[in-house]
Amino acid sequence: MSPDMKEFITVCPRNCYSTCSFRVFAGEGRVTRILPYEGNLATPEGPCIKGLTYLEREYSASRIIYPLKREEDGSFRRITTEEALETIAGKLSEVREQHGPHAVLFYKGSGCSGLSNEIATTFWRQFGGATTTYGNLCWPAGLEAVRLTLGEVKHNVPWDLANASLIIIWGKNSAETNVQEMIHIDRAKKNGARVVVIDPRRTPTADKADILLRPLPGTDAALALAIARVIIDNGLENREFIGKYVSGFDRFRDSLDITPGKAEEITGIPASVIEDIARMAGESERLSVIAGYGLQRYTNGGQTIRAILSIPVITGMIGRQGGGFNFANLQSSVFDDVKEPLSYYPDHEADRPFRRAVPMAGFGPALSALKDPPVKFAWIERGNPAIQLPASGEAVQALRSVPFKVVVEQFMNDTAALADIILPSKGIFEQSDVVGSYWNPYVQYKPAVADPPGEVMPESEIYWRLARKMGMATGIKCGLPSPEEYDGWLYERISNTPGLDGDELMKQPVIPGQNEEPAYGQLQFSTSSGKIELWSDDAARLWGVSPLPSFDPPDDFGEPGLPFRLMTPNIASRIHSQFGNLEAMRNVMEEPAWEISVADARGHGLKSGDRIRIFNSRGELTGRVIVTSRVRRGSIVFPNGIWLAEGGGVNTLIPPVETDMGHGAAFHNTRVGIEKIPS
Repeated sequence: MSPDMKEFITVCPRNCYSTCSFRVFAGEGRVTRILPYEGNLATPEGPCIKGLTYLEREYSASRIIYPLKREEDGSFRRITTEEALETIAGKLSEVREQHGPHAVLFYKGSGCSGLSNEIATTFWRQFGGATTTYGNLCWPAGLEAVRLTLGEVKHNVPWDLANASLIIIWGKNSAETNVQEMIHIDRAKKNGARVVVIDPRRTPTADKADILLRPLPGTDAALALAIARVIIDNGLENREFIGKYVSGFDRFRDSLDITPGKAEEITGIPASVIEDIARMAGESERLSVIAGYGLQRYTNGGQTIRAILSIPVITGMIGRQGGGFNFANLQSSVFDDVKEPLSYYPDHEADRPFRRAVPMAGFGPALSALKDPPVKFAWIERGNPAIQLPASGEAVQALRSVPFKVVVEQFMNDTAALADIILPSKGIFEQSDVVGSYWNPYVQYKPAVADPPGEVMPESEIYWRLARKMGMATGIKCGLPSPEEYDGWLYERISNTPGLDGDELMKQPVIPGQNEEPAYGQLQFSTSSGKIELWSDDAARLWGVSPLPSFDPPDDFGEPGLPFRLMTPNIASRIHSQFGNLEAMRNVMEEPAWEISVADARGHGLKSGDRIRIFNSRGELTGRVIVTSRVRRGSIVFPNGIWLAEGGGVNTLIPPVETDMGHGAAFHNTRVGIEKIPS
């Protein structure tokens, strides 16, 4: 290694469970090597395949490193940063003066996390407000379900899974989407634990299970409630725990009208298997239930999570080492004044003066319907709404109708292609930041270790420069630090946060002092009753659902005649729409294709490699089919995040409908038909 090369500990800031720590080696303003960092107990083996491609991502020849302006013929030409910012500042001032601040749309995704993202919100508040979004595409129904039941959203540290005697992985494909979790699951298996996977697909995670159950998509709540009934009917509930810490148990017990036999009719899982799994759960000494995010992307998503959560509740596993319910862990969100999911409420008091909001799930139709004023200027960062939103075709149409659009992006993706001006966004090595996780307990420092290429600026500098051009207040005290002040602003935010030591954090990942382990270990719950609430008045009051966990069949949105339930899972080669454009990924991953079962292929006269038309009332797509035993009959699977140029656009078929709580997107409540395209 060259003597001028230095080693740094850093962290991946992408929207991923793992939030991996890793080591990088950099010299002369460039990163040259990535290696694991064993000091993070959650991610000791280093980053996944996506993290290992960061060198290509940062130094790709296709990366946008200069501002680009759209020409009349639709092409883009390079312009200077000064011209770009002058044009943007002028447009913003003009729109605000003529139509007011709500004529500006500020759209932010979750493509890159970090404390520096606060600066964006500070800018738009000082601007006078903006039209923004509420809800979330990822997980809010499940977050709200956990909050309603337990009061807070948290779970045990990932390495505690090694202490479990039974692990139920429900609707999560950790082997592709949270690879570090498999380290701790494998340790549990070596310690004698059994692993059950419940998933309509046979995933790489299921390949490692002792038992696989494959329910019909959207029926998981019925399965969970039948398991709960068997546990109670056999006297396997923890009565002492329930008596002390659970509210609403009697009413929950009396509501359980789904027998294993009835659940078999609903889910397709044999009644005897349901009974066996229920006894395993009820008799387990240390039961950990891991629930994925796809489960709650249905119109019954929140109630589904409440139903599954009832199993570790009635068996007394909450607050125990080796036990509990793992959905999300927000204990590292120490910088947030308002934690999710409360921050997703469209009329949250802290945001009322600031924003007019449209729903994420129904973005396209809602944006098109806005009047008084209509949106005249759109600013888009950290997201790719052109392909990631439900009803993405309507979202694109709505964005195209906005007269002026700025997109901050690293690559020419489908949303950047809609812009009038593209500003290059920073890479992960080019600015210091602080990153939390929604899976492991660490807060982590991400140092600046490389020079930005071309005219790339951190977004914080973009906002600072725009603010100065528009006569807005800047500086640390205003929350809009200059480039020279940025590191001081960051250190001040760290130092003023309870439970953190800034100097220690800059050396290694830190678990905040207020982290509770095991989660809920004090057996105190921030609910209205102070107990775990199986009966939730708030569920009925806020969301109009049953106060008890219930199974409500997923809505077919007027298309019950179409035979296939569409599923759009995440895959190992990308985080939503990121990373799939990299050559390293294309070399190791197969071309995206539509997966159907052997039985369905036989019924439609299809074989792998055939081309099919996929359609519903919202539109149609064409693509290549793969016939596989990994998909159950009646389902069709296509990964999310595939760019249009790769044959993507699957979200054009997905209706703009919300989940039952939390303002999530019911992606999987979609039916389609297929037909073979003659060769």
